[in-house]
Amino acid sequence: MSTPIIALLYDFDHTLSTEDMQDYSFIPSLGLTVPQFWALANDFGTREHVDGILAYMYTMMREARRIGHPLTRGQLVQTGRDIKLFPGVEDWFARINAFGAELGVAVEHYIISSGLREIIEGCSISREFKEIFASEFYYDENGIAAWPKLSVNYTSKTQFVYRINKGVLDVSDDRTLNASMPDDSKRVPFTNMIYLGDGLSDVPCMKMMQSYGGASIAVYQEMTAGVKDLLANGRVDFIYPADYREGSGLDQTVKHILRKMATVDVLTEENARQMQMIRQAEEVSGQLILDDLR
Repeated sequence: MSTPIIALLYDFDHTLSTEDMQDYSFIPSLGLTVPQFWALANDFGTREHVDGILAYMYTMMREARRIGHPLTRGQLVQTGRDIKLFPGVEDWFARINAFGAELGVAVEHYIISSGLREIIEGCSISREFKEIFASEFYYDENGIAAWPKLSVNYTSKTQFVYRINKGVLDVSDDRTLNASMPDDSKRVPFTNMIYLGDGLSDVPCMKMMQSYGGASIAVYQEMTAGVKDLLANGRVDFIYPADYREGSGLDQTVKHILRKMATVDVLTEENARQMQMIRQAEEVSGQLILDDLR
């Protein structure tokens, strides 16, 4: 009997970190304020009809060249060290993993973010994730960002939920991702997924959780009408302050969900075991009848 897997899927900005990841030190390194940078990126995207994620990635490259410091992976990873996380995030993963082990399940953690993989890799919790699905640059022979390698916008986030479901984590492998696969052979059932995000950009993934039997939680720094609407309109299962400390409402609810999922897995395994026993008994009975006829 294999150990059931439960996957926790996280947005990053304003879900685990207190601000957009570029805001802490990358944007100031350009000599710009945070509002100035995002105005440049948004104006460029609107004027040239560019996807918002591609627009900000291009603006990062352009502004880095402007100050004479072309964008490199090392530079971005370094800025990840300045990310500030919500209370309790640092030890959240070890606590939840241990709780899952007590229930007899393996807990895995994944990032699905429109931010940058390189910056996330530089933060203190990067090793906690089985995979980081986030936007990323391709670097030329001189190590300078030359092109978007991957762009993760709000609707394309859902493809990574399917990748986790099937265990196809290589983003270049579309063939296996799109191949037919029986539900009982998928690595992480949708019913064993919990999605944590902070707002409207996460709604497509949250709705997937509701449609396929998983769970979704919206976290927030300040309660707003938009957050309330997510719950009131049935777009999310729960809303909580972004407090990951032991005993918080978020901590307790995630543990309740894990208990429920673990119980369902135990019952499903027991049902499968009993069905196998019945089939084996029927095969033996059928063989005995054939032997008597001979």
